[in-house]
Amino acid sequence: MVEIQIGENDRLDWALKQFRRRMIRSGLFKDMRRKRFYEKPSEARKAKAKAAERRKHKDRKRESRARQF
Repeated sequence: MVEIQIGENDRLDWALKQFRRRMIRSGLFKDMRRKRFYEKPSEARKAKAKAAERRKHKDRKRESRARQF
């Protein structure tokens, strides 16, 4: 749960900015976006495997670049 305490002298735009930052840092925005629509378990597994493959490919690419230098 994200909380922002506002004093009497604090501006509303400042409070909204702080709230948004804390929401992003806590990962709630990503989670809300991910859970916006129902995803079948089989589709979730496929997406997870695809993301893992992308990460592996990215790591291999970084590794090969590091060896060149």
